[in-house]
Amino acid sequence: SGRTKLETKEQFDKGLEILRELDIKALVIIGGDDSNTNAAILAEYYKAIGAGVQVIGVPKTIDGDLKNDVIETSFGFDTATKVYSEVVGNIQRDCNSAKKYWHFIKLMGRSASHIALECALQCQPNVCIVSEEVEAKNMTLAQVVDDIAESVVARANDGNNYGVVLVPEGLIEFIPAVKALIAELNDLLAVKADEFAAIDPEKQREWVVAQLGEENAKTYASLPAGVARQLTLDRDPHGNVQVSLIETEKLLSEMVGKRLEQLAAEGKYKGKYATMHHFFGYEGRCADPSNFDANYCYALGYTAACLIAAGKTGYMSSLRNLTFAPVNWVAGGIPITMMMNMERRHGEMKPVIRKALVELDGAPFLKFAKERDQWKRETCYVYPGPIQYFGPVEVCDQPSLTLVYEQKRRKY
Repeated sequence: SGRTKLETKEQFDKGLEILRELDIKALVIIGGDDSNTNAAILAEYYKAIGAGVQVIGVPKTIDGDLKNDVIETSFGFDTATKVYSEVVGNIQRDCNSAKKYWHFIKLMGRSASHIALECALQCQPNVCIVSEEVEAKNMTLAQVVDDIAESVVARANDGNNYGVVLVPEGLIEFIPAVKALIAELNDLLAVKADEFAAIDPEKQREWVVAQLGEENAKTYASLPAGVARQLTLDRDPHGNVQVSLIETEKLLSEMVGKRLEQLAAEGKYKGKYATMHHFFGYEGRCADPSNFDANYCYALGYTAACLIAAGKTGYMSSLRNLTFAPVNWVAGGIPITMMMNMERRHGEMKPVIRKALVELDGAPFLKFAKERDQWKRETCYVYPGPIQYFGPVEVCDQPSLTLVYEQKRRKY
């Protein structure tokens, strides 16, 4: 298990040395876009030098962002979203009982909002922010805050001073001005990380402002000190901001509070506003698998073994028709390279698998967009409850609603 980006001949050869010590002839790499990018690169290198080692990939990511026309979903997403939906539903039940808090819930999903969208479809909260929509509409942070405040005011007018807001953890990267800032920060810290680390923490913000371009410097200077600091924290092994460390849910709730104070001064808001904050991350990603994921993992592993037996390398295990019963799934292998494109990493262009973002013209988002105005004002909460393992198949074996709407067909 690891997050190392494999890029050098030394890394490839060291891996081969270990494989030969263990007498391993085929390596199955289980992971997301970065891990399977490693799989494609290793497969190509080992094939080129005649190493006699096959490499097969398996799609696994909680975020659900490794999918395309031939990979319908990654395992882990179904289980995690069912766990999160249970907990979001529990909070909604308490919220509807206590009737005194606005709950801001941050959910995993750094590069895509699939988890937040699936939980919204399952639970029907008052507000769910979809990062991809924020970016497409070129929304500012203030506009995002205004959208939430609009729901708070509307519900307060009906005597409901409580609600639930779902926030994807990667939201801040999708706000265009902040995204541009983060891109320049990534490049800056990739080159000058040691220089930055040597500066007195009290003067680091001033140093960053001086290093940035004019527009990004203005954006950085306008951020609260805590958020600005979090944007310069250590990167992950792929050179990205660790957005899970940024307390976006608290930032939004505080800014909504300030906006409500302005509206109250203008005589446009008379409600009470108290908040609670949550981040659901690790609670969902090591849960006991749903029946769907258990079946899917077994089938992915079996298919990977078949690809190895057929002498294939550089392929990803694939199953289709996932909204039907497992007996009707169609197994196969897909060349990993067909999923790759060039992206900027650590200040350089690198070949990586393209992340699948929420499609704003896709069926799951359109279903959400059709219903959300009603959820925004009314209390339409759904409480999914815990994962079920035994009983009617329509209760225990259902795939995610995202998959159902994308495939436009139900299994049962």
